[in-house]
Amino acid sequence: MRNSLSEKVLACRLCGHRVLDHILDATSQPPANSLRKPNDPLPGSVPLILCRCASCGTLQLTETVDPEYLFSHYVWVTGTSVAAHGYSQTFAKNVLSHVGQGLLKVLEVASNDGTFLRPFLALGHEVVGVDPAANIVQTANASGILTYPEFFGVKAAAAVTAQHGKFDVVFARNVLPHVKDANDVLAGMVSALAPGGLLAIEFHRADIILEDLHYDSIYHEHLFYHSLASIELLTKPHGLHVFDVTTSPISGGSYVAYFLLTQHEATPELILARAHEAHLGIQTAAAWHLFAQKCLSHRDSLRKMVDSFVTDGKKIVGFGASARSSTLLNFTGLNAQIISCIADNNPLKCGLLTPGTNIPIVSSRDAFESHPDVILLLAWNFSEEIIQEIKAVHGWAGTVLIPLPGEPQLREI
Repeated sequence: MRNSLSEKVLACRLCGHRVLDHILDATSQPPANSLRKPNDPLPGSVPLILCRCASCGTLQLTETVDPEYLFSHYVWVTGTSVAAHGYSQTFAKNVLSHVGQGLLKVLEVASNDGTFLRPFLALGHEVVGVDPAANIVQTANASGILTYPEFFGVKAAAAVTAQHGKFDVVFARNVLPHVKDANDVLAGMVSALAPGGLLAIEFHRADIILEDLHYDSIYHEHLFYHSLASIELLTKPHGLHVFDVTTSPISGGSYVAYFLLTQHEATPELILARAHEAHLGIQTAAAWHLFAQKCLSHRDSLRKMVDSFVTDGKKIVGFGASARSSTLLNFTGLNAQIISCIADNNPLKCGLLTPGTNIPIVSSRDAFESHPDVILLLAWNFSEEIIQEIKAVHGWAGTVLIPLPGEPQLREI
């Protein structure tokens, strides 16, 4: 499986340096979205090792899984999250505050079901999406968001601009960490940008991963774990100049960095963000080796808490069969003998089994009809949204185990 599905990286994907310092070995496990039907063959495993470039300090994985395998048929649908819908309005407002008045042409790279293009469309702007997942592109087009089924890069950008011309706004949300050739994606984004246009990049913040112990965000789809510092290293050769940054709630804490093709004075928010990363030593080996030690300690603490519930005869159900939950479950060894099922509101996942741990994924209604004693909140980054659903929709009361951020916490609802 490893030979056919992945390739080992021998040099930094960003700068080409050949010394990669291993930080955390999260064990070999299947790619996080390798969900399967009960009678399907077991997915193969790939080493999941976080490393750091000894030269530029960029965090990345040691293996690259075939992107066709990962993204051509995708199971994460942005529109299933209430929080994502709400944030999409804020995101559009923030982007538009950086550009002039009038109707614009807006391009999103890896646009999924078009949730984040919809607020722009509602305001009368022309919107276009590009995404490699044919199943989700079909959904986006059916809902009125023009979307092309392609992996984005220079070639796809040329085809799109031939049809629509250059774009006033080009943005990519949680995309660059996923792609092997980020330079091709960036070159495509720049080539699609109209003179004076705005480019925006959203990414899970390495400083929050470091401080709040987001080791569950380490999975094979995420080749990079970017800081502002590494994003600037990546974008500068393309003539991009970052001038502002805003925060995002997605993934438990992200940045949106804003770029122009001309020099522009840095905002106070950007200056503060850079200073915070420098204070943490975000690109130092020492900071990330300490992170690895804390991950191992957290794994042991979480497993001990779950085992105590099992000893007491408690029935444990998970909530949220997210990609990040796959890392957490495999890393901690929590499988179908311990977790009876996982509730998920995405119908594409219900009826399938989790990769490596073989836990049944069911609808939230079915999960709560099984009368669990404890809910392991795997999609903890949507904790308030999910806890509200648990109480209001399912009328359930009991113990919720929230594994992250930081130390595991118990909450009675």
